[in-house]
Amino acid sequence: MSQPPSVPLDTPAAPAAARNSRGTAAAKPLSAPQKALRKLGLVRPIDLALHLPLRYEDETRITRLADAREGETAQIEGVVTACELSHGGRRQLLVTLNDGSDTCTLRFFTFYPSHQKALAVGARVRARGELRGGFLGWTMMHPSFHAAGGELPQALTPVYPTSAGLPQAYLRRAVLAGLNRADLSDTVPAPALAECPGLSWRDGAPPSAAAALGAPERPWSLRDALRFLHQPRPDVPLAALEYRSHPAWQRLKAEELLAQQLSQHRAKQERAGLRAPALPTRPGGLHEQLLAVLPFQLTAAQRRVGDDIAQDLARPVPMHRLLQGDVGSGKTVVAALAATVAIDAGWQCALMAPTEILAEQHFGKLVGWLTPLLAPLGKTVAWLTGSQKKKERTAMLAQIASGEAALVVGTHAVIQEQVRFQRLALALIDEQHRFGVAQRLALREKMQDAGLEPHLLMMSATPIPRTLAMSYYADLDVSTIDELPPGRTPIVTKVLADSRRDELIQRLRRQVAEGRQVYWVCPLIEESEALDLSNATATHAELSAAMAGLTGADGSPILVGLLHSRMPPSEKKAVMALFSAGAMGVLVSTTVIEVGVDVPNASLMVIEHAERFGLSQLHQLRGRVGRGTAASVCMLLYSPNENGRVSDTARERLRAMAETNDGFEIARRDLDIRGPGEFLGARQSGAPLLRFADLATDTHLLDWARAWAPRLWAEHPALAERHVERWLGAKSDYLKA
Repeated sequence: MSQPPSVPLDTPAAPAAARNSRGTAAAKPLSAPQKALRKLGLVRPIDLALHLPLRYEDETRITRLADAREGETAQIEGVVTACELSHGGRRQLLVTLNDGSDTCTLRFFTFYPSHQKALAVGARVRARGELRGGFLGWTMMHPSFHAAGGELPQALTPVYPTSAGLPQAYLRRAVLAGLNRADLSDTVPAPALAECPGLSWRDGAPPSAAAALGAPERPWSLRDALRFLHQPRPDVPLAALEYRSHPAWQRLKAEELLAQQLSQHRAKQERAGLRAPALPTRPGGLHEQLLAVLPFQLTAAQRRVGDDIAQDLARPVPMHRLLQGDVGSGKTVVAALAATVAIDAGWQCALMAPTEILAEQHFGKLVGWLTPLLAPLGKTVAWLTGSQKKKERTAMLAQIASGEAALVVGTHAVIQEQVRFQRLALALIDEQHRFGVAQRLALREKMQDAGLEPHLLMMSATPIPRTLAMSYYADLDVSTIDELPPGRTPIVTKVLADSRRDELIQRLRRQVAEGRQVYWVCPLIEESEALDLSNATATHAELSAAMAGLTGADGSPILVGLLHSRMPPSEKKAVMALFSAGAMGVLVSTTVIEVGVDVPNASLMVIEHAERFGLSQLHQLRGRVGRGTAASVCMLLYSPNENGRVSDTARERLRAMAETNDGFEIARRDLDIRGPGEFLGARQSGAPLLRFADLATDTHLLDWARAWAPRLWAEHPALAERHVERWLGAKSDYLKA
């Protein structure tokens, strides 16, 4: 066996002769496999040790063809008796192998001259693949093969996740080198291991292995678990390895979850040591004045969440809270009440939204609520977006810098370098999953007062399932608005095949004739050869023709509007203004209306090609209707494929939408369908996703990790530090955002 590569585990110094122009040793250039290793993030010995196999191949035994079974994946050994090219139809290489009990044809459709050389007549080789029987005898399609000879392996052969330019043989040697060089000493104290479920040898080691180690009851160590998973014995049930239920897998999953919880706990503790302006709620102040002028009563959930936020703001420690609530639960007014507390204390607030339409929606509401209260104080609400004219923008920047703007509402423009706040104390981020870590950090850095951090309130209309709140969001305090304002009508959701589109358009005509308004959402803007979808422009033309001749209550013709992301902001604003004012009956749109748009008279939502949308996105879109007193309907229009079906995941999404309006149940099902990586989106920019643990099945290990993380920092801080460094390296820094 060739020597394990040294470059991926610290490039050795260049020889004395290899010097650059400054006289220092020149770095040795990396080979293609070494570059591929780095691209996979396999740099440190521990990275390689934790790069676990996707599957295993059993090369520990030879199967005689006379004893083989149809469909079995087997390794055979024999002498090549024929090797020829077949040109009948598709070009292929046919090799006949005789093992003394029978013959097998090895068939290759893709091959190279090296194949013919290695499989020349008379060569003795081992081949591994799926055996297929038939009239002409045994065949193997594209088997793996190598020259026979040498002892058979004692362990299963690992097959690793890899990339182009990184052969399995090279990767196996690199992983073995990493395994030998990595520090695998235990960082989890014995009392913690004793309480961790599923780690004892009795739970899964072969009796011979347990007996050899002389400790059938002791938990698996990290070293034992890794060596076992990289080179498992052939008598281990493959199902236990593939489904990750074996105790060696449990040890790795427990360690990974513990690293995540340690990292989250440390981030939370570090924030507890930071200072923020204390903002107590003033009796008779703006907070109470706003409550008095609101045209509605707060729900019990809004009051409870408002109290949580007020208590956070009153402390001299930065708030780091996620406010989650279903679509239409009234998060904006809670944010406005938090802003009044900060303004009353003489500080500024910033509210950042992901799109200009959503930012403008917030701005409209906040101006209406706050301007009458702020005007006597000489304060204003400022508006800041990337599309502003220079004159207006300059005026806004001056108001922000002077402190005249008590509240600044906008898009990403709020965090640009030229924006200078006089005294920023509270940052509100709406739809926080749309913002990456770097953007949230940039907003925090707008704090001008030395040594102080702003309070941070993040809002999300995508509820976070409990397991995610306990794991990826464990560094946040989470408040939930779990009731909708009174007067909201339940939305009926129906799933309809595109073949019934004409019926739907007739229903739409009746709705519009009765004075109702309709959203029609399309997934694409332009015709695409790859995705043969009806685009917004074509649908707009179709619906305009269908509405021809219809008039509104005032006798004017029904307008059909078009809204998509490539329109200039001024056009978007004009279209939304017409629809919001009730002057437009139908709005054909791409998903730019997904969040925040509030038109109470809209009672029908049609989502075209609903099978193409994610579950969370479908739920957000559905939430644009049902905001008034009229009965509201959401129609999910789907287009089956040529077999008359939609994919299994699309069917699951459509079924979930038809069965429930509950955002928390939708979020739970979305997590089941997509897994945490996709679900989390931008929250995970630069963050370590779980590689081994599965939140759906490993809740018992998550509970153990949550319980032990604070104890480890308190009782064994050096071990906790080593554990985080081993598993996360520099990736834990993102939590500071």
